[in-house]
Amino acid sequence: TRGDQQDLLLDPGTFSVDPDENTFDATKWKYTYYCRIYDLYNFPNIQGILLSIDDSTIDPYNPSCLSNRSGNGTGLIFGNLTLSPNSSLTVLGGSLQANQIYQFMVYMENRKNSSIQGTGYVFVTVQVTHPQLIAVGCVISTMCVPNLEFQLLNPTTQVALFTLCIGTCTNLESIKWNIYQGSDNSTSSNYTQWTLFNNTILYENIWFFCNFTATDQLFLNNLQISLWRFEVVYTFQSAISTSALNFIINQPPSNGSCSINPHNGTITTLFNITCPDWYDVDGIEDYSLYTWTTDISQRTIVAFSSEYNFQVRLPAGDNGTSLLNLVVYVRDLLNSITQVNISSVSVMKNSEIINDLIDKITNSSSTITNNPIIRLLSSGNQNIVGQMIIALSQELNQISSENLDKAISNGIPAVDISVSLLGSQRLQQISIPMNESALIDYNIELNSLANVRDYLVTFITDLLVTTSNSIILQSSSLVQLTQATNQLTRNTLMLVSNRCYELSAALYAMFEKISYEDAQSASNQLFQCASNILNGVNGPLQGRTDVLDLDYSQANAISTDYDTDLESEWSNLNLFSDGNDFSIETIEKNRNIYYQKQLANQINSQVTEMISLLTPSLNIHLNIGQKSIINTSQSFVSLETISIQSLKDRLVRQVENAQFHIPSDFILNTTSNSSISLRSRVDPLASFANFQNTNLSRSISLSIIDQNGNEVSFQAHQNNPIQMIIPRDPNVLIPSMYLQNVTSINSTINNLLFSYHYINTTSSLPISVHFEIHSLNRSLAYLFIYKFDQTPQLNSSINLIDGWTVFCPFNLTIDNIYRYFIDNQQTPGHQSLIFGIRELNSTEINNYCLNSSSINTSLPITDEPYDFTSNYELLIYTSGCYYLDENNNWKSDGLTVGPLTNLYETECLSTHLTSFAGGFIVLPAPINWSYVFANADFSKNKTVYLTMIITSIIYIILMIYARFKDKEDIEKLGVTPLADNNKSDHYYYQILVFTGQRTNAGTDSKVYFVLSGENDQTHTRLFADPHRKLFQRGGINSFIIAVPKSLGLLNYIRIWHDNSGEGSSASWFLKYIIVRDLQTLDKSYFISQQWFAVEKDDGRIERILPIASEAEMQEFSYVLSKKAYHSISDGHLWFSIFSR
Repeated sequence: TRGDQQDLLLDPGTFSVDPDENTFDATKWKYTYYCRIYDLYNFPNIQGILLSIDDSTIDPYNPSCLSNRSGNGTGLIFGNLTLSPNSSLTVLGGSLQANQIYQFMVYMENRKNSSIQGTGYVFVTVQVTHPQLIAVGCVISTMCVPNLEFQLLNPTTQVALFTLCIGTCTNLESIKWNIYQGSDNSTSSNYTQWTLFNNTILYENIWFFCNFTATDQLFLNNLQISLWRFEVVYTFQSAISTSALNFIINQPPSNGSCSINPHNGTITTLFNITCPDWYDVDGIEDYSLYTWTTDISQRTIVAFSSEYNFQVRLPAGDNGTSLLNLVVYVRDLLNSITQVNISSVSVMKNSEIINDLIDKITNSSSTITNNPIIRLLSSGNQNIVGQMIIALSQELNQISSENLDKAISNGIPAVDISVSLLGSQRLQQISIPMNESALIDYNIELNSLANVRDYLVTFITDLLVTTSNSIILQSSSLVQLTQATNQLTRNTLMLVSNRCYELSAALYAMFEKISYEDAQSASNQLFQCASNILNGVNGPLQGRTDVLDLDYSQANAISTDYDTDLESEWSNLNLFSDGNDFSIETIEKNRNIYYQKQLANQINSQVTEMISLLTPSLNIHLNIGQKSIINTSQSFVSLETISIQSLKDRLVRQVENAQFHIPSDFILNTTSNSSISLRSRVDPLASFANFQNTNLSRSISLSIIDQNGNEVSFQAHQNNPIQMIIPRDPNVLIPSMYLQNVTSINSTINNLLFSYHYINTTSSLPISVHFEIHSLNRSLAYLFIYKFDQTPQLNSSINLIDGWTVFCPFNLTIDNIYRYFIDNQQTPGHQSLIFGIRELNSTEINNYCLNSSSINTSLPITDEPYDFTSNYELLIYTSGCYYLDENNNWKSDGLTVGPLTNLYETECLSTHLTSFAGGFIVLPAPINWSYVFANADFSKNKTVYLTMIITSIIYIILMIYARFKDKEDIEKLGVTPLADNNKSDHYYYQILVFTGQRTNAGTDSKVYFVLSGENDQTHTRLFADPHRKLFQRGGINSFIIAVPKSLGLLNYIRIWHDNSGEGSSASWFLKYIIVRDLQTLDKSYFISQQWFAVEKDDGRIERILPIASEAEMQEFSYVLSKKAYHSISDGHLWFSIFSR
C-alpha cells in the first residue's frame, strides 16, 4: 500500500475460485479474517485458538495488527451484502503501521457442508513512498494452488508467471526477476528466511522479461530445495516496485511400486498392472501407462486408471526381440508426477487373429462379430478401444511398410505410390523394369488394409472425452490408425478429421487448467493427426498414392435419385467429362476426383481451425525466447515466442533444410510492442488445390501471432523480400540427361548458326525454366540464346532474342554442368520457348572467357555456320513458387523463384507470409529444331504429309456430320409445359416418362393420362409437344402439368394411347414414370416395364400404374433396367450415339 493512510480492501468474495463451479458464488460461504505482524509475531490466539481480526480479546504475546489505531472504532468495515455478509473486508487508513509487513488470512467455510473449507493468505507491505503497484500471478491458474502462505509447485512441470503494472506506469527503466531459495526456521522464529539463488546462470532455460518461466530442470536439479520465491522488480526513474510469489514444492507420490503380470503374451493377452502402496498427502488422481520399443521419445499412452490395479492389452514389442518397455506415471490430485519404470515384457503379435480379422473385413463376413478383437472394440471403453486400435494399427503399419518395400524392390517407383516421411533419406532408385504382377499384388494388399482401417475407425470416433489423458490416448490411437496415409478412404478421413477437431476443441477448453507437458503431449498427437489427414486426402489428387477401390466404387455407385434429381451432381456428366470425352472411364475417374476435392477442401478448412485451437494451448506456456518443437516423421511444428526486435534478419530453420529468412526491414501490422509468436510448419505433401505442379513439394508455412492469438499481417519490401527454401520429396525421380547428337548435323549445308530446341512453357500459373548442360568436352565454351514463342535469331544484321549468356569452362561446377535459369517473372503470357546453342571458336573463347575485361560486355556474333565438335547432354526442368490463398487455391503473385533453386529444392522470394509450396516438372527431351529443319522437305516425308492431309479431310467431314446431329439432339432437350394447362392453375408437377430400349419401343400414337392422389385427380390430359418428337426409343421426356391445388399423396396414374401410329410406331414400351411435386420436391415412382400394344404381351394399350413401394423399387427387374441404362447408354459413347 502507498502509506499508512490508504484504505486496504480484501475481497475474497469476488476473487476466489471454486474448481467445482464455473463461477464463484460468494453467498455459499462464511468468512473469517485474521492478521499478524509478519517477522515479529504469530497470529493472535488464546491457548491455540486463533483470534479473528475483529475480536477485541488481547493476546499478550502476539499483539493485534490494529493496536496502532487511534480514536474510537475498530478501523474495519465488513462487506454488508445481505446474501454474503463478510465476503469483503476494508481496513481503514491509519489502522496499520508504516514500514511494516502484515500477513492477512481469510478462512472460508461452506455454509451447507462445514467440511469444505478454504484458506487464503496475502502479505501487505506498508510503505511511506508511493511506488507503482505490481500484480504477479500464474499464467496457468491451476498451477498455483494455495498452501498456507505458499503456492504449491510441481517439480515435474514448468512454472510460468506474469506481471501487471497497475496505474500509470510511465518512466519504466527495467524489469528484473530475482530467484530466492527458502529455509524454514519455524523452530526459532515465525517466518521463512530467503536467500538469493546464485546459480541462475547455470540454467539457460530460464527467461526473464515482463513474464517469467522456469522449466522443470530448475527444480529437478535442486531437489534439496523445497521453498522458492520468485520476485519481480520494476525500476522507475524515481521509485522501485516489487512483488513476489512464494512456492513450496508439491512432493510427488512416494513409497509405492509397480509391477506387471504376466511377463509375456500377445496383443490380446490381458496384462495386470499393480501399483500398490503409493502415498501422497493430496491423494492419488490416476495411473497412466506408456509403452515404447527402442526410442523412448516415441512412447505412447495405452491406458490410464484411477485404480492402482488395472488391466491392459499391449501392442507388440520390438520386431526382433518382441520386447516392450513400460513406464507408469503416478499423478497426485495437484498434478505432481512420479515416473516408475516397469520391467520389460515380451509381447508378440497374434497373426492368426489379425489375419482372420483382415479376411473377414475384406470379405464382409457376417461372422466378423465373433472375432475376439471386434468384441473388445465394441466395448466402448476408451482404454480397451485405444489399446486395441494402437496394437492393430502398429501391426497394419508394419504390414504396409513391408508391402511398400516389396513393391519398390520390384521396380515400382516409390514416388508413385507413397509420400516420403519427413526427415527420411532418399531411397536408392532400382533400375529394373517394373513388375506388373507386383503392382497388382501391391494394390490388392493396399485396398485390403484400407478396408480394415475404414472398418476400425468407427469404433474410436464416439468415445467420451473426460481429461487431458483421454485426449492424449484417443489422439494417439488416431495417429497410429492414419499413419499409412495411402490407405485412408474418404470415410476414414472424414471421421478422423471430425474427431481430431473435436479433440482439439476439448483441449482448447481446458488449456488454461493443464500443465505444459500435458498440453504438449496432446498437441503433438493432434498436429500429427492433422498432417496425416492432409497427406491422405491430397495423395490421390496429387497422383502420389493410388485411388482406393472403396472410394472409387462408392463414388460411382448409382444414386437412388439418378433419373429424377436433375440438379444432382452425380448425374451431371458435364462436371466429370474431359472436354468432349464422356467415356465411362473418364466419367468415373473424374467423379471420384470431384468428391475427393470436395473432401480436401473440407479437411483443409477443418485443419486450419484445428491449428488455431492448438496454438493457444501451447502458446500460453511459452515465454520470450522459449520454443516448443514437434518434430516427427509425420509433422514438423515449431512455436516460438520472441520479441519483435529479434524478428529482424531472423533465420527460422525447419526440417530437411526448409527455412525462412526474414529481412531486416518490414511492416508488421500489430499494436503490441513486446512479444510475438512464430508458428512454423512443414507437412510432407503440399495440398492439391487447383494446381498439380506442387505434387512433389513439401508444404511449409510461417505465421506471426500476437499476444491475443491473432495472426499478424507481415509485409516485406519488394527489393528486400523474405527468402525461403522449400524442399521436395527426397524420392523425386530425376531422369538421366538427354544426349544431343549435334555432331551428326552438318550446319554448313543447312546454313544453321545454332542448334535450336523447342520447349512448351504453357502453365496456368507462372513457372521458371532451368537448364542444365553437360558438354562431353569440358574445355568447350558455348553461347546460349533464347526467345519466347518464336525462333531466336542472332547475326550481324538481326538481333531477335529475349536473353543470352556465355558458358565458360572456368564457370563449371564440380559436376561439370553449366546451369542457367529464367525466373517466373519472364514466362507469363508465353506458350513456348525456343533456345539455341553454339560452340564458341577459339578467338571467341579468348575474348569472352579468358579476357575478363570483355566478359558480358557484348554478344559474340557471327554469320558463319559452325559445326559442333562435341555432343552435349541436356536436362530441363521447371519450378515455381506458390502460396495458398483464403479459398485454398494456389497463387503466385508477389513470389519469385530464386537462383538457389535446384533439382531437390526451390528457393522462393516473397513479400508476405502464409503456406507455400514449390512447383517441379522435369521436361521431356526438347524438340531438336535443327534436325527438323534439316529433314522437313516434302520429298523425304511423303507418307507423313499424305497421312496428315487425308486425316484432316476425314476430320472435317465428321465434324459437319456431328454438328448436324447435335442440332437434332438440342431439339430433344427441354421440359415441355402441357398445352392443356390452365393459366389460373398454380400448383405444378414434373412428369418424367422413360421409354424402353427394346426394338420398336417408341411410339407415334397420342398418349393420354390421369394422375390421381388422395385429395383430387386430374381430368384426362394429353402428352404433346409441337416442337419435338416424343416417346422415342430410349428417350426421356419431361413435362410440366399445372393443377388448381395439391393432389395430396399420389395413388396411381392411368395411362393409355390411341394406337394411331403407323405400323410398328403404334405400340409403345413404357419403362417407368416419375412424378415430382415441384413445391415439396417429393418424388413418386410408377413402374411399368410392359408393352402398350394390341399385338404384344396381353394386348392392352391402357394400364393403371399404382405408386411403387420401396420393395418394388428394389426388385431385380427395375434395378437391372436402371443399371443397364446407366452402364450402356451413359457408359459407352459410340453405343449411345448410334442407338438413338
